Amino acid sequence: MRLLGALCCVLAGIAPICAADPKPVPSLPNIIIILADDLGYGDLGCYGSKTIRTPNIDRIAREGVRLTSLYVSQAVCTASRASLLTGCYANRVGLEGALNPTSKVGINADELLLSEMCQQRSFATALFGKWHLGHQPEFNPLRHGFDNYFGLPYPNDCSNQYHPIVRTFPPLPLIDGEKVVATDPDQSQFTRQFTERSVKFIEQHKDRPFFLYLAHVMPHVPIFASDRFRGKSAGGLYGDVVEELDWSVGEVMATLKRLGIDDRTLVIFSSDNGPFLSYGSHAGSSGPLRGGKLTAFEGGVRMPGIARWPGRIPAGRTSDEIVTTMDILPTVAKLIGADLPKPPIDGRDAWPMLSGQPGAKSQHAKFFFYADSELHAVRSGDWKLHLPHRYLVVAGEPGRDGKPSNFHNLKPDSLTKSGLEGIATRHGYRVEQLGLTLYNLRDDIGETTNVADQHPEVVQRLLKLADEARSDLGDSLTGQRGRGVRPPGRL
Repeated sequence: MRLLGALCCVLAGIAPICAADPKPVPSLPNIIIILADDLGYGDLGCYGSKTIRTPNIDRIAREGVRLTSLYVSQAVCTASRASLLTGCYANRVGLEGALNPTSKVGINADELLLSEMCQQRSFATALFGKWHLGHQPEFNPLRHGFDNYFGLPYPNDCSNQYHPIVRTFPPLPLIDGEKVVATDPDQSQFTRQFTERSVKFIEQHKDRPFFLYLAHVMPHVPIFASDRFRGKSAGGLYGDVVEELDWSVGEVMATLKRLGIDDRTLVIFSSDNGPFLSYGSHAGSSGPLRGGKLTAFEGGVRMPGIARWPGRIPAGRTSDEIVTTMDILPTVAKLIGADLPKPPIDGRDAWPMLSGQPGAKSQHAKFFFYADSELHAVRSGDWKLHLPHRYLVVAGEPGRDGKPSNFHNLKPDSLTKSGLEGIATRHGYRVEQLGLTLYNLRDDIGETTNVADQHPEVVQRLLKLADEARSDLGDSLTGQRGRGVRPPGRL
């Protein structure tokens, strides 16, 4: 009888096991990227926080690999997110810096995004949270590889109601698909709303491969926590916000477990850039790192990074190999059997490091740190060379209650200033000058001791790498245009 049953199954074109499970199990993994906004390297328990409780994020770190040298391409939102989705330095795709409601550019339709690559492999795709790659209709996520979109087109402070200084922004739009469903909405509900939409999306697509990009708005200022979490953290309101993000991660992970798809889902958690330090009590911590958002110091560009995939990524590992968020696209491409974009990309397959292959090393022999169109630093191995440039430091005491440092001394003319001075005067920073400076990050992760005089040969080697970057990606500090730069999308 068993033989007859098996023969019947073969004749029906299915394997005998199908009688117990009529729905085909997808052979491709699900991909989930959870991205916080302005989260600091030191804000999570698994990265050293003693005041903010993050048990769910800490758990996925224990069950996967914790990266301690994960970099973003720039310490600012648009640039970082453009790099994640294109696998390129932001300067290569023309989206350095940060867009706002007045911007006339966005992601170029010729760029193949991670979402489009997944869509070509028949994945269901969704973005819940902040997009920030252009707010005009032609830049809408639904036109760039996402089947579902619910969130903000740009930062949550781009509204007269929420920005501490600017009073010329339109109301903040909350968009569902291509329709504005609310303006200046209650931001304390964002984390819950994006999480609920994510859970529903996972439930709806549990029987086919999916790509979920949960790009949280928090903890970018202004920060809000829902009633359930407000006042519960030892880290103040900022801690409340991060602990609610941790709850969100827990909800996503519990859904995977409940639906039985946990072991075929790659989950990656990180942040788009470091903390907005001038906002003080409403900003995070860089931990042992120097600087924060808008700087090329480690606190601005080195992010918490966790990857988990039961059975494929060994649990309980830590890797200090250089990995970048640009590597996510080529890594996923390998895992799902997709072709890489034809124009050159800068990311590299990081799967050997993530999966713990013996002797796996970073494929980034060099990494370049840009701030807008300025080349600020180069890293190679343990060495990081800062090129002469101006940088931001907090002016006086850090801010409180959602206002930046030195807020009461800000003048109306700060709104008309452009460039670094404009950023500084609007956000409570001052501008300082850094000369040619060399750090050994293995010995000096906090970038405190300049060892350029002791290692002139290293300085010269990294200066040659800087020349390569300028030739390829440009550098406004030296007036060079890059040969490898592609244009953004324009209206």
